Amino acid sequence: MTTIPVYDAQGNSVGEEGVPAVLADKPHTAVLHEAVVWQLAGRRRGTHATLTRGMVAGRARHGGRGAPIFVGGGIVFGPRPRDYAYRLPKQVRRLALRSALSAKAAGGQLAVLDRLELEGPKTRALAGLLRALGWNRSHEGAGSVLLVIAAPDRVVERSAANLPALRVLPATALNVHDILASQRVLMTREAWQRVTEALAR
Repeated sequence: MTTIPVYDAQGNSVGEEGVPAVLADKPHTAVLHEAVVWQLAGRRRGTHATLTRGMVAGRARHGGRGAPIFVGGGIVFGPRPRDYAYRLPKQVRRLALRSALSAKAAGGQLAVLDRLELEGPKTRALAGLLRALGWNRSHEGAGSVLLVIAAPDRVVERSAANLPALRVLPATALNVHDILASQRVLMTREAWQRVTEALAR
């Protein structure tokens, strides 16, 4: 059975966690692609626009200076503001999330953080954790580590604000794009339990 490592807040190994059956399946690449395309489509602003013939003022003689045949005239079938978002079935979204986490677990890029308790914003504490884990290498790029916490926490978010290699997300906002865009995923034990329980439903 596949296992994932468990670390304490100082980056010391404190054991292993068995990967539940819900994440034991082989990643479904087609569904992963579909989920990423769906997410990116929903993020598009869709504010592009061009002037149509009716929006360009006319002038004497021809009377139709806004015609597409003239320089500065309207654009035929030009882009108009639109919403690119579309609906993706919940079952597909759930399968994609399972596939993304399965891929990280199989690749040794998923770990559990036994406990994370910060009394106040402490960038040094999170920086020390990444350093102890060896996950602070500059070549891995910005946002290379995704830290998933059980619920929104301003203290943790502020502590990570000055660490370009670290991105923080609550378990409810976990998504396929951010998982795949990160080199490694670190989940607090409570977040891990919430995510796996939700995916098992």
